[in-house]
Amino acid sequence: MLNPSTMEVVTDKDLNQEANLTKRRYTELSRQGRIFDARNRIIGGDAHAWDIQVHDQMIRKETEKARHETFAAEMRYNDKIMCLLRDREQRNRRQLCKALNEFQKNSQKSETRREFDLYDLGSLRSRMSDSGKQNNVSGMQKFMGEDLNVQQRKRFQMEQNREWYRQQQRAWEKARANRKLAEDLHNQTRLKFDEAAQELQNLECATKKKVCAATKEFNKQQAIEMAERKKKEKQKEQEDNLAEINNLLHSELLLENQQQARSGSHVVPSHWKGMSREQLEEIRYVQKQQIQEKLRLQEEERQRVMDWDRRRIQKARVSLLQERQQQRFQREMRRALDCSNFSLAREQYLQKKEMDAASSSQPTEEYYSQFNTGGR
Repeated sequence: MLNPSTMEVVTDKDLNQEANLTKRRYTELSRQGRIFDARNRIIGGDAHAWDIQVHDQMIRKETEKARHETFAAEMRYNDKIMCLLRDREQRNRRQLCKALNEFQKNSQKSETRREFDLYDLGSLRSRMSDSGKQNNVSGMQKFMGEDLNVQQRKRFQMEQNREWYRQQQRAWEKARANRKLAEDLHNQTRLKFDEAAQELQNLECATKKKVCAATKEFNKQQAIEMAERKKKEKQKEQEDNLAEINNLLHSELLLENQQQARSGSHVVPSHWKGMSREQLEEIRYVQKQQIQEKLRLQEEERQRVMDWDRRRIQKARVSLLQERQQQRFQREMRRALDCSNFSLAREQYLQKKEMDAASSSQPTEEYYSQFNTGGR
């Protein structure tokens, strides 16, 4: 085959090298497709071990899910207990406040205060004994603790103080009992939670042991089956290799018989052993004709390009001449217009001179030179 770009003759050796390179390139692409395909790649890996790992991971996920659900149930139970304790504490606080208000309303009246006699206006106004109308504040006849009922009042105040202390003692004991009850309930709840957590942990350990034992047994069975399968595959591969070697030694593929590539009027590609000398000569003749035809087409293309370049240059030259002629015509028109403007200006000046003859002077050459400069 004749290469038009380098003009070198391709031999049978070049064809064989090109075929070998193509075959190696195709084999390399196939190997890369098998190796770098992450979805279907199984070379160098144990697919059964991967399946076992996936199964273990699923079991681990299920165990973690059950554990999280158990913890969530415990958290919900704890929240419920906390809500009950908070409601009980609020209820006890409301009862305590209510009892305190009732005690203040019933027992701590203003009449029972120690200093009530100082601001009791009724008793001050109606005092008849141990005093009199003259026993007023300014008279300083009676001071605190010097009245006639001082002993009775002291005994009443002592009784009142003892009653207050008893009430405070009962309230403190009741609060301490409630606090102790809440602590006992909290401790019992914590013990129940600890027992439930211990049971869950024991259950999880037992489950892990069972899973490990089952996984170990499964791996053992898989290893035995894999060893047996590999042994059978190796034996089968050896038998296939011996059969293939025997077939190749007695086949016509290695004998290079050219007649085996022909099947009537067709050629079998797998048994083709190369072309004959007449076929090669015919191909070279066709290549020479193709080269001559290509050179002729290139020459025609070059002539066509030169023709187009020549036409483009002529067109540009005509356009330049037309542009210059247009500029020349514009200059002539401008010059004619300037002359016409100068003539009109002179006529207007003469008319104005005739109209203003009494008050105007003769025009000078300097005036006309101004018009000439403006016309140019």
